[in-house]
Amino acid sequence: MGRKKVTVIGAGNVGATAAHWAAIKELGDVVLMDIIEGMPQGKALDLMEAAPMEGFDANVIGTNGYEETKNSDVVIITSGIARKPGMSREDLLKINSDIVGSVVENVVKASPNCIIIIVSNPLDTMTYLALKASKFPKNRVIGQAGALDCSRLQSFIGMELNISIQDVKVMLLGGHGDDMVPMPRFSTINGIPLSEFLPKEKIDQLVERTKKAGGEIVALLKTGSAFYSPSLGAVIMAEAILKDQRRLIPSCVYLDGEYGLKDICFGVPTILGANGIEKIIELKLNAEEKAAFDKSAASVGKTIAEMKAMKGIK
Repeated sequence: MGRKKVTVIGAGNVGATAAHWAAIKELGDVVLMDIIEGMPQGKALDLMEAAPMEGFDANVIGTNGYEETKNSDVVIITSGIARKPGMSREDLLKINSDIVGSVVENVVKASPNCIIIIVSNPLDTMTYLALKASKFPKNRVIGQAGALDCSRLQSFIGMELNISIQDVKVMLLGGHGDDMVPMPRFSTINGIPLSEFLPKEKIDQLVERTKKAGGEIVALLKTGSAFYSPSLGAVIMAEAILKDQRRLIPSCVYLDGEYGLKDICFGVPTILGANGIEKIIELKLNAEEKAAFDKSAASVGKTIAEMKAMKGIK
């Protein structure tokens, strides 16, 4: 059998931290790959030198090529650039779609049976691109957004109520960004509806904060963006897949008629297990939720259409 193998492409803050979480959780041996010479090797060595203190049995190696990533079980792609001041969304879309497209082609050659988890932004569009570029079945290309967005909302609710975040359960749908669709109706504190604890105005405030949570961190850091939580979101998904946990985690997946949507990658509740997406859960939405859901889908669909035109994808 041997150990499972997890490759993380991109050794910046998000990628290196994903390697850190994956090693600590002993998900398997970890390969950290980046084109910058020495950087993934240095970070991997640093992690290996931490192993005796934490006691994790996982080999972590860094590389600048795809040879060492061969036959990975799960590949987490974090490659791409963050939006810089003065840069349009279109500029970001062009640069990152070129990067992610070429990374995916190389990943598929090295690991034809892997499951791909996308973290690169714009998330929903990069997931769609990865699915088309890989030619993988739709259950094996998954975008990470829901795990992170749920965790953010959970943390804000926990802070607000001064209770253990372990008892806070929430649900989110939609695209990753300002148009995400948090679902307070499906959110509970250990089974008790959130509305029993907080008035609607307060819940709405926490929902708004969740939508803008990434920007809040960017503004505080001044340079760079969030990395602890996004990287863990991807690793939690990898863990559910590698351990066949069949966890219900909202993920960005290709929809082919579910929720009335076709030919789009979009955030919906999914069961994650050994085959990647084991099942898509269709919730019955009320009028208000459906309106927010459709608005988010229109926004994501527009960006996917721009990318398809840019890349000549039919």
